Amino acid sequence: MLSFEASKKVCSPKQAAQLSRAVAPFLYQAHAVGLGYPATIRVAAITRQCQSRASLRPTPSSKRSFSTTSVNQLRDVFPAKDTPYIRQTPPAWEHPGYTEEEMLAVTPGHRSPETVGDWVAWKLVRLARWATDLATGIGREQQVDMKNPTTAVAAEKPLTEAQWLVRVIFLESIAGVPGMVGGMLRHLHSLRRLKRDNGWIETLLEESFNERMHLMTLMKMAEVGWFMKTMILGAQGVFFNAMFLSYIVSPKITHRFVGYLEEEAVHTYTRLLREIEQGDLPKWSDPTFQIPEIAITYWRMPEGKRTMKDLILYIRADEAVHRGVNHTLGNLKQKEDPNPFVSEYRVGEEQRKPKAGLKPAGYERNEVIG
Repeated sequence: MLSFEASKKVCSPKQAAQLSRAVAPFLYQAHAVGLGYPATIRVAAITRQCQSRASLRPTPSSKRSFSTTSVNQLRDVFPAKDTPYIRQTPPAWEHPGYTEEEMLAVTPGHRSPETVGDWVAWKLVRLARWATDLATGIGREQQVDMKNPTTAVAAEKPLTEAQWLVRVIFLESIAGVPGMVGGMLRHLHSLRRLKRDNGWIETLLEESFNERMHLMTLMKMAEVGWFMKTMILGAQGVFFNAMFLSYIVSPKITHRFVGYLEEEAVHTYTRLLREIEQGDLPKWSDPTFQIPEIAITYWRMPEGKRTMKDLILYIRADEAVHRGVNHTLGNLKQKEDPNPFVSEYRVGEEQRKPKAGLKPAGYERNEVIG
């Protein structure tokens, strides 16, 4: 069973019961997207007046305030470990941050395959997209124009909030694999050859960490059941070994594959933003919807810019950066070129330093290396 929750802040059992009755229709719409089991939406009270967590014990007026799941099963997905001395553990890599203009400038884009390797990578991503649509129960009327699958975002019928969470949690659970595999193999390669890596390892590991932060944020809004955990376990096992072998055989094609995969991620979040803006997802379109605190801390989201739309803008911008970085790395000489995204340029050549998020197809080698 997959359960979704907006927040755990409530004001009182009476208010909780009132809200529960108000959102009851959502509970009958949330079905598991073709996976054969019910998805229970846990709806929590969304109020700014609430300042503390209240007990979720059943009351005479509401036996199950926010969930069709027994209230004694409600819990934080991964609560912070309380210790006598440590207050909190900050992220290993601080997020660089974006301006609002940079986030709004992100658009879906596609790099046309130019080589046989590009074509193979592109077709593998298309196959993965088809399999994901099938596994998450995306109907034909919910699909976009398949003649322009990476740029078209309009569909006859929107996805539900439950479908979106199933989809993005599954995708983010494996999105952190490529960077970790690439960084690990390049790290070992550097040790064996007794040579510097010129900045690739750090960028790849940071990409993997960033993708995991996406997952941790989304997991605060959904408690995944055993069936999906099993799917994620199997998918990660297959994907890790495939990426491992692929990066050994051809890092260039692997980076191109990841670049195409990130194109799909930008497309996915752009469509999600569109449906939020159109009001097709009423819970997430509500400006008072409370996003997880982990997101506010990681992206350093300012006051007044903490809606679900703002959260997706940050995540989409991250995916756009990964898209540009991997397409660019796929254009470089894998064993000798430095990583242009972390390198310092010569005096007078500073303008050549790439800005990955603004170039969907990535930079060609002669643009950043010379």
